[in-house]
Amino acid sequence: MSSNSASSWEIVIGLETHVQLSTASKMFSTAPTAYGAAPNTQASVVDLALPGALPVANRAAVERAIRLGLAIHASIAPVSVFARKNYFYPDLPKGYQISQFEIPVVQGGAVPFLFNGTLRSVQLTRAHLEEDAGKSIHGLAFEGGVATGIDLNRAGTPLLEVVTEPVMRSAAEAAAYARALHALVMWLDICDGNLQEGSFRCDANVSVRRPGGALGTRCEIKNLNSFRFLERAITFEAQRQIELIEDGGTVRQETRLFDPDRGETRTMRTKEDSHDYRYFPDPDLPPLVIAPAWIEQVRASLPELPGQMAERFMRDHALSAEDAAYLTQSRAHAAYFEACLQAMESRNDAAHGAKLAANWIMGELAAHLNRAELELDAVAVSAAQLGLLITRLQDGTLSSKTAREVFAALWDGEDGTPGAVDTIIEARGLRQVSDTGAIAAAVAAVLAANPKNVEEYRAGKAKALNALVGQVMKASGGRANPQQVGEALRAALDAPSPASTPA
Repeated sequence: MSSNSASSWEIVIGLETHVQLSTASKMFSTAPTAYGAAPNTQASVVDLALPGALPVANRAAVERAIRLGLAIHASIAPVSVFARKNYFYPDLPKGYQISQFEIPVVQGGAVPFLFNGTLRSVQLTRAHLEEDAGKSIHGLAFEGGVATGIDLNRAGTPLLEVVTEPVMRSAAEAAAYARALHALVMWLDICDGNLQEGSFRCDANVSVRRPGGALGTRCEIKNLNSFRFLERAITFEAQRQIELIEDGGTVRQETRLFDPDRGETRTMRTKEDSHDYRYFPDPDLPPLVIAPAWIEQVRASLPELPGQMAERFMRDHALSAEDAAYLTQSRAHAAYFEACLQAMESRNDAAHGAKLAANWIMGELAAHLNRAELELDAVAVSAAQLGLLITRLQDGTLSSKTAREVFAALWDGEDGTPGAVDTIIEARGLRQVSDTGAIAAAVAAVLAANPKNVEEYRAGKAKALNALVGQVMKASGGRANPQQVGEALRAALDAPSPASTPA
């Protein structure tokens, strides 16, 4: 497909995200939800749909739905209804799934996020409560052959399905929205966000159309539990549909799976419409009534939200939108940044240090975390240590180079106490040289040894100064104060030479 051909099409994307709620028990039973238990050891009579077993809605799951609704400025339905969604799966014991259809608990709302440096917002259609199905495990050895096993531990696990309007226009935008929603549900403490365990998984509805034309036929890509896979799957599916149409074919509405090894989607089943599920209100469950007092109680328990905190960081610390978005990607990042500032404030250094702290968290700290494949909660350098390190950088004790050396020593666990910064500086002799006499002597020696650079600078080549600064820093083992070195070099180079001084 040519780039000109691709540019004459518009991709239309909507996401349905299954957020597994962080409750101790299931949506309609008291069975536990802990991950990793032996197969079929966490399924109660309700989950197994044994005769006479009646479901009871989990109050903690409802409360988590309210938390999300309030955070995204959605409407919370005062009365919502649980329905039976009828379809057959081997791992669906009831032969139906309890979900919500006509009246979901959360209606509307929007998720804001930063995309390509611009604040965007994706409008939501709804978020409804439902239970998960079990799990089919294929390829098991059985009596000399291969069989499929059914594990019903997951059956009945509480889910909140978050449905967007079809308003996204690129795979990258869809992935950015998914990351923002993932961060939000973890921030609200309603989901552990574990992608590998299936706690957060997306279904992508993808269609293509000519710009401004009618919506095309959509295909749904199921169970994407990686942001990278989500982006790759949407990109492939959009290209597949465009090529199919341009070759004279017709896109069929269907459900597809993404094969990450091949980087392509493949047909799973023909896509059902809502009438195929024969929804009707579940006769065993009364309407879900949410009183205004309950909503206000949940509202009072909400933490400061990521967007609110990002605005505060920009207002109080003059950070950019990109910096603030990075530092509020999780509660752990925000807490680390604020603790770092607090450590600096105790030394009266925080007024101009917020940007420097943000740079170190997004730069040196993030690089070490990425290389070690660690999360921030496992970091070896405490916020108090980084705060003191930045203080020593600001007060001239350390240069940028030696500050990185101290950080590396902290990362390697040389000393776990906040005061380790000063200990490492002294033990390694890293204190920056600010003595004017010592710097003047080093400058004189470098100028005498590099006459060519001196001539080039005096001939108007400004870059020659950088070379001379580098030579002085090298001679000092990187410990000379770079600002003082630059000033001393300019003073020496711009001074009249003895030969041109009048008698």
